[in-house]
Amino acid sequence: MEASFDVVVIGAGHAGTEAAVAAARSGASVALITGALEQIGQLSCNPAIGGIAKGTVVREVDALGGIMARATDMAAVQFRMLNRGKGPAVWAPRAQCDRGLYRRAVRQLLEAQPNLVTIQGMVARLLFDPNGRQVSGVETVEGRRFGARAVVLTTGTFGRGTMHIGTGTQISGGRAGEASSVLLGQQLDALGLSTERFKTGTPPRIDGRSVRTAVLTEQHSEVEQFDYSWSHFWGSPRSQVVAGVPQTRHPVQMPCWLTMLDEAGTALIAAHLAESAMYGGAIASRGPRYCPSVEDKVVKFPDKAQHQLFLEPEGHDTQELYVNGLSTSLPAPVQLAVLRSVRGLEQVRMTRAGYAIEYDYYPPTQLSPTLASRAVQGLYFAGQVNGTTGYEEAAGQGVIAGVNAARWVGEREPVILGRETSYIGVLIDDLVTRGVDEPYRLFTSRSEFRLTVRQDNALSRLGHRGAALGLFTPEEERLMAVRIGAVREAYALAMRTSVSPATADPVLQAVGSAPLAHAVRAIELTRRQDVSLQAVFAAAGVGDTLPVDAVVGAELEIKYERYFDKERNRANRLKAQGGVSLSSELDYAAMLTLSTEARQKLTRVRPATLAQAGQIPGISPADLQNLLMELRRKPVAENLL
Repeated sequence: MEASFDVVVIGAGHAGTEAAVAAARSGASVALITGALEQIGQLSCNPAIGGIAKGTVVREVDALGGIMARATDMAAVQFRMLNRGKGPAVWAPRAQCDRGLYRRAVRQLLEAQPNLVTIQGMVARLLFDPNGRQVSGVETVEGRRFGARAVVLTTGTFGRGTMHIGTGTQISGGRAGEASSVLLGQQLDALGLSTERFKTGTPPRIDGRSVRTAVLTEQHSEVEQFDYSWSHFWGSPRSQVVAGVPQTRHPVQMPCWLTMLDEAGTALIAAHLAESAMYGGAIASRGPRYCPSVEDKVVKFPDKAQHQLFLEPEGHDTQELYVNGLSTSLPAPVQLAVLRSVRGLEQVRMTRAGYAIEYDYYPPTQLSPTLASRAVQGLYFAGQVNGTTGYEEAAGQGVIAGVNAARWVGEREPVILGRETSYIGVLIDDLVTRGVDEPYRLFTSRSEFRLTVRQDNALSRLGHRGAALGLFTPEEERLMAVRIGAVREAYALAMRTSVSPATADPVLQAVGSAPLAHAVRAIELTRRQDVSLQAVFAAAGVGDTLPVDAVVGAELEIKYERYFDKERNRANRLKAQGGVSLSSELDYAAMLTLSTEARQKLTRVRPATLAQAGQIPGISPADLQNLLMELRRKPVAENLL
């Protein structure tokens, strides 16, 4: 053995980097082995972090000592809080990143961990103890051998990856310009692990200098209002040091542009479908339903005249733009023709063609809730190898796999997050109990606790758990107390602040709410619909030193505290009703309260009970609740409910 470690992590994408940090912060000695050190933390597809539900996962990873949010703050060129029109309970942070800055930030944060080393090499096989049942290390294709008491496998799309451009071009690789991993997959097959194939894709990139941005809709950043990570002081200077790493909180911000793929482009795609790898027979694997290729959009929504495209910057050091919404496996000449049919892109230069990629994944029902293999002791899986899609889902799994690998080595109790605690808990529970039949993506509808599990309270939900697990330095624990304490301070201020009619009426009039008859506490005023605590504080002349995030967090606790118990009771009732029988004659297609995905899958599977329906991948808790309501309307259910 060249060296021995407590934990070896294979792969340095978003799952691997978080697994390595979590294991190292748990006290284990860790080696992170990757095919190319300069590609650590690479944003393989979209240079963005977060989104609906995904942004909540990023903040949960952050609350457990992870680095994704910290790296995002160091690299974000645009920040937006999505869903703000729907109310703060479903707000979703999303940041566009400078691809190069993000990669360098991740590596910098990794190398700040004192008991974590990075090693370049392609792992060819696992090593085992003499009885052949427990991993004891890894060997690379170069013949380097490293001992390990636990191994975390996070190979992403590199497991026997094959890239497709059109029907005639197939390239072995896990990402453009990088080799796939073949030998390790063959060994895992021989060990008896079940292996399946999924597909994903990426759009073309274009030269921003060839785009007529003047005719496009411009979208600007909201970064001045938010940080992704809690690990910064509010009001601190832009440049600071966190965990020994110099950081710039946010680089100079950049705009994105919105345009449309219209009838001319969709007609081109329809005319060349047979040349697409997806529709020409070169690919048989299933791809992500909620991040479809543009070919899928044209085929499945033939009556839709337009499809949104976002032109997103790759970073400050390049004019290259990412064409979000145009993932494709069409031949390169067709891709260029489609691009030039788009408003503003009439003379565009394509810098890179889009492609589809097929890769191995290991059905996650083979794992325990700790993400440990049931078949091989000491082996953990995290990320796209478990059938998920997205950087954020990978990072969430990485934290749990890394912590549990370190705790297994140390003979400590494992960590399992319940569905009621986090979206990470929902994600892992769904994976290991339901499995996947298409690349898994998180949505708020997958959680039955989405009022109490929000992006704004991730630190208060999980921070103390992270501290108890030893994932923070003493300085970080102090910072965490400051951040959580600010929310409590805002809530207490709302409790003790009296607001007179003269003070409150302008705020109420602005949102169409009835005027006050007498003075009330700010907390009572905030319980009204559309009345923000921040506006009440401003009118009363208090709370101006409190950060926006803390005031928003306190406002949500005020507005929704009466619903929290109801939410938990609904979830308990739903569990008790799992034995409800479902007739084979039910017309799910007519149940419009169900999601389209739920109607399709229930019609295909025809579950015998509600419990079986709940095990179908993609059927959310919200779908099950709506199904119960639909059953109550049917005569067949009158004697069952």
